[in-house]
Amino acid sequence: MAGRARSSVSTVNRTEPAAGRRDLYAASAAALLVVAAVLIGRHIEGTHHTLRVNWPPLYAEWMPHIGPGTPAALAVAVAVVTYGPRVAATLRWRLLLLAAWGTSFAWILSLAMIDDWHRGIAIRLTTKYEYLQVIDRFQDIPATLRSYTQHILIDSPDPWPAHTAGHPPAAPLTFVLLDRIGLGGGGWAGLWCIVTGAAACMAVLTAVRALASEELARRAAPFLVLAPAAVWMGASADAYFAAVAAWAVALLALAATGRSLWWAAGSGLLFGLTCYLSYGLTLFAVLVAAVLLLGRVWRRPLLLAPLLAGCAVVPAAFTVIGFNWWEGYDLLVTRYYQGAGGIRPYSYWVWANLACAVLTVGPATVAGLRRAGAELLPRPRLTTPGVRLALLALAALGALLAADLSGMSKAETERIWLPFTMWLLAAGGLLPRPRPWLTAQAALALTVNHLLFTGW
Repeated sequence: MAGRARSSVSTVNRTEPAAGRRDLYAASAAALLVVAAVLIGRHIEGTHHTLRVNWPPLYAEWMPHIGPGTPAALAVAVAVVTYGPRVAATLRWRLLLLAAWGTSFAWILSLAMIDDWHRGIAIRLTTKYEYLQVIDRFQDIPATLRSYTQHILIDSPDPWPAHTAGHPPAAPLTFVLLDRIGLGGGGWAGLWCIVTGAAACMAVLTAVRALASEELARRAAPFLVLAPAAVWMGASADAYFAAVAAWAVALLALAATGRSLWWAAGSGLLFGLTCYLSYGLTLFAVLVAAVLLLGRVWRRPLLLAPLLAGCAVVPAAFTVIGFNWWEGYDLLVTRYYQGAGGIRPYSYWVWANLACAVLTVGPATVAGLRRAGAELLPRPRLTTPGVRLALLALAALGALLAADLSGMSKAETERIWLPFTMWLLAAGGLLPRPRPWLTAQAALALTVNHLLFTGW
């Protein structure tokens, strides 16, 4: 363990001026991409009206404002920038995980409250596009699941709202079950997403510690907590999806590095659930492959049995009840090209989506990903913690790029790609001087949330 720590120090502490300049060049190039997406997007939307967003590339409206969450958000930002790196470096590990969860929750909640409780949380999941609109249609859950695919197409009888049609039934079923246990309504649904979404950072830290090193996990912690992505995690179901997917990867990381095989079964169970929360999250197979590589699964082939068994549970349950995942996905593709997805031009969104990603991950992550790429050149050693973290972050980037090139992600990716975003943020652990970068992260989130009214 001491050898790993020394290796990590030599990898991370690249403080030479040239490396710092390259970090700034990467962040500046990303900023130019955002500017280009804004200017070109405004021109396209103003002349052709095909982007279907009011403030391209984001699904947002220009609305400078402050709110009851403003003082709290500023306080959280100042506290994390000032004390975050030191606390992350010294706090006992389990306490650090709890502190990261609590601080992430405070950051997401305070940003959402800038729009006030009603607009920022309570009604987010109650609009005509959202899951809570279909609660009453699940009175007989098995019967509803059997007929689920019959209502996906826009021209089908009583079609599902956009978000229900666009996801497998585990997504709306989550909110149906919350309603059944007495946590009905937009407020409870919003808080569920915030509480669970905040737990995603704990999962990423757990995986980074298991697969790379504890030092790198501690260095990444403030960047995962103070994420610009928190602007879109407040009361978004995709934040909940991100947490489920993140814990699927984290449990596999624990199993692959020598812990109990029960972790592999748990990972498989969560990965199966992930695929029934969102069709696009099947791309998490890329991260699973990275974890198996880093965990040298060929040394523990028995790991695959509980993993695959766990993966089969949720798909088997839904299939027995009568929901056909493949039919649902095929019909979703048809619906996608019936509506906004088919109108929105691929030629703009295939690169403007990346500008959305820049706004969710922030300049620090861009710089961290540059360093991740540098870790793999010229002859990387898989035993080096920095290389191992780089592979994990770049695997998430690869999954994100695959989603982008598929053409099934056009706009609103600042929300849709949150499950991938969380893993990109971990690249911040490769930056040698965290406070200036953390300041930039916080400034970006606060600026976006105070100048724009974001939606989904």
